[in-house]
Amino acid sequence: MSAINLNASALGKVAVLMGGSSAERDISLMSGHGVLTALRSQGVDAHAFDPAERPLTELKTEGFARCFIALHGRFGEDGTVQGALELLGIPYTGSGVMASSICIDKAMTKRVWLAEGLATPRYVLLRRGAYSAADVAAVPAALGLPLIVKPAREGSSIGLVKVSAASQMEGAVAQAALLDADILCEQFISGDEVTCPVLGAGADADALPVIRIVAPGGNYDYQNKYFTDTTQYLVPCGLPEGEEAAIAQLVLAAYRALNCRGWARADVMIDAATRQPFLLEINTSPGMTSHSLVPMSARAAGMSYEALCLAVLQSAALDHQPAPAPTGTDGARA
Repeated sequence: MSAINLNASALGKVAVLMGGSSAERDISLMSGHGVLTALRSQGVDAHAFDPAERPLTELKTEGFARCFIALHGRFGEDGTVQGALELLGIPYTGSGVMASSICIDKAMTKRVWLAEGLATPRYVLLRRGAYSAADVAAVPAALGLPLIVKPAREGSSIGLVKVSAASQMEGAVAQAALLDADILCEQFISGDEVTCPVLGAGADADALPVIRIVAPGGNYDYQNKYFTDTTQYLVPCGLPEGEEAAIAQLVLAAYRALNCRGWARADVMIDAATRQPFLLEINTSPGMTSHSLVPMSARAAGMSYEALCLAVLQSAALDHQPAPAPTGTDGARA
Protein backbone atom coordinates (compact mmCIF):
# COMPACT_ATOMS: atom_id res chain seq x y z
CA MET A 1 0.00 0.00 0.00
CA SER A 2 1.20 3.51 -0.71
CA ALA A 3 2.29 5.74 2.15
CA ILE A 4 -0.11 8.39 3.43
CA ASN A 5 1.29 11.89 3.00
CA LEU A 6 -1.01 14.63 4.23
CA ASN A 7 -1.18 17.65 6.47
CA ALA A 8 -3.12 16.57 9.57
CA SER A 9 -4.36 20.10 10.17
CA ALA A 10 -6.03 20.06 6.76
CA LEU A 11 -8.39 17.38 8.03
CA GLY A 12 -9.96 19.88 10.44
CA LYS A 13 -11.70 19.05 13.68
CA VAL A 14 -12.51 15.33 13.71
CA ALA A 15 -15.12 13.45 15.73
CA VAL A 16 -14.44 9.78 16.41
CA LEU A 17 -17.93 8.33 16.82
CA MET A 18 -17.81 5.48 19.32
CA GLY A 19 -19.98 3.68 21.83
CA GLY A 20 -23.54 4.10 20.66
CA SER A 21 -26.47 2.00 21.79
CA SER A 22 -26.05 -1.31 19.91
CA ALA A 23 -25.21 -4.69 21.38
CA GLU A 24 -21.63 -4.04 20.23
CA ARG A 25 -21.20 -0.88 22.32
CA ASP A 26 -18.28 -2.24 24.35
CA ILE A 27 -16.35 -3.30 21.24
CA SER A 28 -17.07 0.07 19.63
CA LEU A 29 -15.57 1.88 22.62
CA MET A 30 -12.43 -0.26 22.31
CA SER A 31 -12.20 0.48 18.57
CA GLY A 32 -12.91 4.18 19.03
CA HIS A 33 -10.30 4.76 21.70
CA GLY A 34 -7.69 2.99 19.57
CA VAL A 35 -8.52 5.19 16.58
CA LEU A 36 -8.62 8.34 18.71
CA THR A 37 -5.17 7.67 20.17
CA ALA A 38 -3.74 6.90 16.73
CA LEU A 39 -5.14 10.03 15.10
CA ARG A 40 -3.96 12.28 17.92
CA SER A 41 -0.49 10.75 17.69
CA GLN A 42 -0.41 11.94 14.07
CA GLY A 43 -1.38 15.50 14.95
CA VAL A 44 -5.08 15.24 14.06
CA ASP A 45 -7.45 17.40 16.12
CA ALA A 46 -9.56 14.38 17.07
CA HIS A 47 -12.22 14.14 19.79
CA ALA A 48 -14.33 11.30 21.19
CA PHE A 49 -18.07 11.58 20.51
CA ASP A 50 -20.62 9.07 21.84
CA PRO A 51 -24.02 9.37 20.08
CA ALA A 52 -25.66 7.56 23.01
CA GLU A 53 -24.70 10.44 25.29
CA ARG A 54 -24.86 13.51 23.02
CA PRO A 55 -27.19 14.64 20.21
CA LEU A 56 -25.63 14.44 16.76
CA THR A 57 -26.58 18.07 16.11
CA GLU A 58 -23.69 19.04 18.39
CA LEU A 59 -21.34 17.85 15.65
CA LYS A 60 -22.49 20.81 13.60
CA THR A 61 -22.67 23.39 16.37
CA GLU A 62 -19.19 22.43 17.62
CA GLY A 63 -17.64 22.77 14.17
CA PHE A 64 -16.57 19.21 13.36
CA ALA A 65 -15.30 18.96 9.80
CA ARG A 66 -15.51 15.17 9.43
CA CYS A 67 -16.34 12.00 11.37
CA PHE A 68 -14.49 8.73 11.77
CA ILE A 69 -17.25 6.17 12.40
CA ALA A 70 -16.01 3.59 14.90
CA LEU A 71 -19.55 2.54 15.78
CA HIS A 72 -20.52 -1.11 15.28
CA GLY A 73 -23.95 -2.61 14.71
CA ARG A 74 -27.28 -0.85 14.72
CA PHE A 75 -27.57 2.93 14.88
CA GLY A 76 -24.00 3.25 13.69
CA GLU A 77 -23.36 0.82 10.87
CA ASP A 78 -26.86 0.50 9.42
CA GLY A 79 -27.30 3.76 7.53
CA THR A 80 -28.99 5.69 10.34
CA VAL A 81 -25.96 7.70 11.50
CA GLN A 82 -24.84 7.98 7.90
CA GLY A 83 -28.19 9.55 6.98
CA ALA A 84 -27.97 12.01 9.85
CA LEU A 85 -24.46 13.05 8.78
CA GLU A 86 -25.69 13.50 5.20
CA LEU A 87 -28.34 15.91 6.50
CA LEU A 88 -25.75 17.73 8.61
CA GLY A 89 -23.38 17.89 5.64
CA ILE A 90 -20.46 16.37 7.57
CA PRO A 91 -18.30 13.88 5.61
CA TYR A 92 -17.88 10.49 7.29
CA THR A 93 -15.82 7.35 6.89
CA GLY A 94 -17.12 4.12 5.42
CA SER A 95 -20.01 3.30 3.16
CA GLY A 96 -22.95 5.56 2.39
CA VAL A 97 -26.56 5.29 3.50
CA MET A 98 -27.84 2.63 1.11
CA ALA A 99 -24.74 0.41 1.19
CA SER A 100 -24.64 0.58 4.99
CA SER A 101 -28.32 -0.31 5.36
CA ILE A 102 -28.04 -3.26 2.98
CA CYS A 103 -24.79 -4.62 4.39
CA ILE A 104 -26.01 -4.68 8.01
CA ASP A 105 -28.79 -7.01 6.84
CA LYS A 106 -27.23 -10.38 6.05
CA ALA A 107 -30.28 -11.59 4.10
CA MET A 108 -30.43 -8.48 1.90
CA THR A 109 -26.69 -8.74 1.33
CA LYS A 110 -27.12 -12.32 0.16
CA ARG A 111 -29.88 -11.29 -2.23
CA VAL A 112 -27.61 -8.74 -3.89
CA TRP A 113 -24.73 -11.19 -4.13
CA LEU A 114 -26.91 -13.93 -5.55
CA ALA A 115 -28.31 -11.50 -8.13
CA GLU A 116 -24.71 -10.76 -9.14
CA GLY A 117 -23.83 -14.45 -9.39
CA LEU A 118 -21.57 -14.43 -6.31
CA ALA A 119 -21.48 -17.57 -4.19
CA THR A 120 -22.95 -17.44 -0.68
CA PRO A 121 -24.32 -20.29 1.49
CA ARG A 122 -27.96 -21.31 1.01
CA TYR A 123 -30.34 -19.90 3.59
CA VAL A 124 -33.85 -19.82 5.02
CA LEU A 125 -35.21 -16.60 6.52
CA LEU A 126 -37.69 -16.75 9.40
CA ARG A 127 -39.67 -13.74 10.58
CA ARG A 128 -40.32 -13.35 14.32
CA GLY A 129 -44.01 -13.88 15.07
CA ALA A 130 -44.69 -15.23 11.58
CA TYR A 131 -43.02 -18.63 11.60
CA SER A 132 -44.57 -21.84 12.90
CA ALA A 133 -43.07 -24.83 14.66
CA ALA A 134 -43.35 -26.67 11.35
CA ASP A 135 -41.38 -23.92 9.59
CA VAL A 136 -38.57 -24.28 12.13
CA ALA A 137 -38.62 -28.07 11.92
CA ALA A 138 -38.35 -27.91 8.12
CA VAL A 139 -35.09 -25.94 8.10
CA PRO A 140 -32.66 -28.85 8.72
CA ALA A 141 -34.19 -30.77 5.82
CA ALA A 142 -33.72 -27.76 3.56
CA LEU A 143 -30.16 -26.86 4.58
CA GLY A 144 -28.74 -30.01 6.13
CA LEU A 145 -26.99 -30.38 9.48
CA PRO A 146 -25.06 -28.83 10.99
CA LEU A 147 -26.36 -25.36 10.16
CA ILE A 148 -25.99 -21.83 11.48
CA VAL A 149 -28.75 -19.74 13.09
CA LYS A 150 -28.14 -16.03 13.70
CA PRO A 151 -29.89 -12.67 13.88
CA ALA A 152 -29.96 -11.05 10.45
CA ARG A 153 -28.70 -7.69 11.71
CA GLU A 154 -26.12 -8.29 14.44
CA GLY A 155 -22.34 -8.48 14.24
CA SER A 156 -19.44 -9.92 16.24
CA SER A 157 -21.17 -13.34 16.16
CA ILE A 158 -23.70 -12.08 18.74
CA GLY A 159 -26.62 -14.51 18.90
CA LEU A 160 -24.97 -16.98 16.51
CA VAL A 161 -25.59 -20.68 17.21
CA LYS A 162 -24.25 -23.72 15.39
CA VAL A 163 -27.07 -26.28 15.32
CA SER A 164 -25.87 -29.87 15.14
CA ALA A 165 -29.18 -31.66 15.85
CA ALA A 166 -32.76 -30.90 14.82
CA SER A 167 -33.73 -30.83 18.50
CA GLN A 168 -31.61 -27.68 18.95
CA MET A 169 -33.45 -25.66 16.30
CA GLU A 170 -36.27 -24.28 18.42
CA GLY A 171 -33.92 -22.93 21.10
CA ALA A 172 -31.48 -21.45 18.57
CA VAL A 173 -34.25 -19.64 16.67
CA ALA A 174 -35.79 -18.35 19.91
CA GLN A 175 -32.40 -16.99 21.00
CA ALA A 176 -31.85 -15.18 17.70
CA ALA A 177 -35.41 -13.82 17.78
CA LEU A 178 -34.60 -12.01 21.03
CA LEU A 179 -32.11 -9.90 19.08
CA ASP A 180 -33.77 -9.41 15.71
CA ALA A 181 -37.13 -9.74 13.97
CA ASP A 182 -35.40 -11.60 11.11
CA ILE A 183 -33.67 -14.90 11.87
CA LEU A 184 -31.21 -16.18 9.30
CA CYS A 185 -30.74 -19.95 9.06
CA GLU A 186 -27.72 -20.69 6.90
CA GLN A 187 -26.04 -23.70 5.33
CA PHE A 188 -22.89 -24.61 7.25
CA ILE A 189 -19.74 -24.68 5.15
CA SER A 190 -17.02 -26.87 6.63
CA GLY A 191 -13.50 -25.74 5.78
CA ASP A 192 -11.09 -22.84 6.08
CA GLU A 193 -12.42 -19.55 7.45
CA VAL A 194 -10.80 -16.44 5.99
CA THR A 195 -11.37 -12.72 5.94
CA CYS A 196 -10.24 -10.05 3.50
CA PRO A 197 -10.32 -6.27 4.05
CA VAL A 198 -10.78 -3.72 1.29
CA LEU A 199 -9.74 -0.06 1.12
CA GLY A 200 -10.97 2.49 -1.40
CA ALA A 201 -13.97 2.86 -3.68
CA GLY A 202 -15.13 1.58 -7.05
CA ALA A 203 -12.44 0.68 -9.55
CA ASP A 204 -9.80 2.11 -7.20
CA ALA A 205 -10.65 -0.28 -4.36
CA ASP A 206 -7.85 -2.66 -3.33
CA ALA A 207 -7.93 -5.85 -1.31
CA LEU A 208 -5.53 -6.20 1.61
CA PRO A 209 -3.90 -9.56 2.43
CA VAL A 210 -6.23 -12.45 3.23
CA ILE A 211 -6.15 -13.69 6.84
CA ARG A 212 -6.91 -17.33 7.70
CA ILE A 213 -8.60 -17.78 11.08
CA VAL A 214 -8.02 -20.91 13.17
CA ALA A 215 -10.24 -20.77 16.26
CA PRO A 216 -10.34 -23.31 19.11
CA GLY A 217 -12.60 -26.14 18.04
CA GLY A 218 -13.45 -24.18 14.91
CA ASN A 219 -15.64 -21.91 17.03
CA TYR A 220 -14.93 -18.29 16.12
CA ASP A 221 -17.48 -16.80 18.53
CA TYR A 222 -17.68 -13.49 20.42
CA GLN A 223 -15.36 -14.68 23.19
CA ASN A 224 -12.74 -16.08 20.80
CA LYS A 225 -12.91 -12.93 18.65
CA TYR A 226 -12.16 -10.38 21.34
CA PHE A 227 -11.16 -11.86 24.68
CA THR A 228 -8.89 -14.87 24.17
CA ASP A 229 -5.41 -15.29 22.77
CA THR A 230 -5.86 -18.88 21.58
CA THR A 231 -7.37 -18.02 18.18
CA GLN A 232 -4.70 -18.07 15.45
CA TYR A 233 -4.63 -15.45 12.70
CA LEU A 234 -2.44 -16.51 9.81
CA VAL A 235 -1.14 -13.80 7.49
CA PRO A 236 0.30 -14.77 5.09
CA CYS A 237 -2.72 -17.05 5.08
CA GLY A 238 -0.89 -20.12 3.79
CA LEU A 239 -3.39 -20.82 1.02
CA PRO A 240 -2.17 -21.60 -2.49
CA GLU A 241 -1.30 -18.36 -4.30
CA GLY A 242 -4.03 -18.78 -6.90
CA GLU A 243 -6.64 -19.51 -4.25
CA GLU A 244 -5.78 -16.41 -2.23
CA ALA A 245 -5.91 -14.25 -5.36
CA ALA A 246 -9.32 -15.69 -6.27
CA ILE A 247 -10.66 -14.88 -2.81
CA ALA A 248 -9.39 -11.30 -3.07
CA GLN A 249 -11.13 -10.91 -6.44
CA LEU A 250 -14.35 -12.41 -5.05
CA VAL A 251 -14.30 -10.00 -2.12
CA LEU A 252 -13.65 -7.02 -4.39
CA ALA A 253 -16.60 -8.06 -6.56
CA ALA A 254 -18.78 -8.40 -3.45
CA TYR A 255 -17.68 -4.97 -2.18
CA ARG A 256 -18.35 -3.25 -5.50
CA ALA A 257 -21.70 -5.00 -6.01
CA LEU A 258 -22.93 -3.43 -2.78
CA ASN A 259 -21.43 -0.01 -3.69
CA CYS A 260 -19.29 0.05 -0.55
CA ARG A 261 -16.68 2.78 -0.18
CA GLY A 262 -13.93 3.79 2.22
CA TRP A 263 -13.26 0.43 3.77
CA ALA A 264 -14.87 -2.87 4.75
CA ARG A 265 -14.01 -6.47 5.55
CA ALA A 266 -15.66 -9.54 4.05
CA ASP A 267 -15.76 -12.98 5.68
CA VAL A 268 -15.47 -16.08 3.52
CA MET A 269 -15.68 -19.84 4.10
CA ILE A 270 -13.82 -22.24 1.79
CA ASP A 271 -15.47 -25.62 1.36
CA ALA A 272 -12.91 -28.22 2.41
CA ALA A 273 -13.98 -30.74 -0.24
CA THR A 274 -14.42 -28.52 -3.30
CA ARG A 275 -12.28 -25.48 -2.33
CA GLN A 276 -15.21 -23.31 -3.43
CA PRO A 277 -15.23 -19.99 -1.51
CA PHE A 278 -18.56 -18.75 -0.14
CA LEU A 279 -19.21 -15.18 0.98
CA LEU A 280 -20.69 -15.00 4.47
CA GLU A 281 -21.11 -11.29 5.20
CA ILE A 282 -19.46 -7.91 4.88
CA ASN A 283 -18.64 -5.51 7.68
CA THR A 284 -18.70 -1.83 6.70
CA SER A 285 -17.41 -0.52 10.04
CA PRO A 286 -14.72 -3.05 10.92
CA GLY A 287 -13.27 -3.43 14.39
CA MET A 288 -10.12 -1.53 15.29
CA THR A 289 -9.30 -3.23 18.61
CA SER A 290 -6.06 -4.98 19.53
CA HIS A 291 -7.61 -8.24 18.23
CA SER A 292 -9.07 -6.73 15.06
CA LEU A 293 -8.34 -8.07 11.61
CA VAL A 294 -8.16 -5.02 9.34
CA PRO A 295 -5.15 -3.55 11.22
CA MET A 296 -3.52 -6.98 11.17
CA SER A 297 -3.95 -7.32 7.42
CA ALA A 298 -2.82 -3.73 6.81
CA ARG A 299 0.31 -4.34 8.87
CA ALA A 300 1.13 -7.36 6.68
CA ALA A 301 0.88 -5.00 3.69
CA GLY A 302 3.33 -2.56 5.31
CA MET A 303 0.76 -0.12 6.69
CA SER A 304 0.86 0.81 10.37
CA TYR A 305 -2.25 1.19 12.53
CA GLU A 306 -1.74 4.96 12.51
CA ALA A 307 -1.37 5.08 8.72
CA LEU A 308 -4.48 2.95 8.33
CA CYS A 309 -6.51 5.32 10.51
CA LEU A 310 -5.28 8.31 8.50
CA ALA A 311 -6.09 6.61 5.19
CA VAL A 312 -9.61 5.78 6.30
CA LEU A 313 -10.13 9.27 7.70
CA GLN A 314 -8.88 10.88 4.50
CA SER A 315 -11.49 8.89 2.55
CA ALA A 316 -14.38 10.49 4.50
CA ALA A 317 -17.09 11.64 2.09
CA LEU A 318 -20.77 12.29 1.58
CA ASP A 319 -23.10 10.41 -0.74
CA HIS A 320 -24.39 13.69 -2.09
CA GLN A 321 -21.95 16.56 -2.40
CA PRO A 322 -23.79 19.91 -2.51
CA ALA A 323 -23.96 21.29 -6.04
CA PRO A 324 -23.28 24.96 -6.67
CA ALA A 325 -26.44 27.03 -7.05
CA PRO A 326 -27.23 27.94 -10.68
CA THR A 327 -26.83 31.63 -11.44
CA GLY A 328 -28.15 33.98 -14.09
CA THR A 329 -26.01 36.26 -16.26
CA ASP A 330 -26.06 38.96 -13.57
CA GLY A 331 -24.79 36.56 -10.91
CA ALA A 332 -28.16 36.35 -9.18
CA ARG A 333 -29.76 33.00 -8.36
CA ALA A 334 -31.60 31.71 -11.41
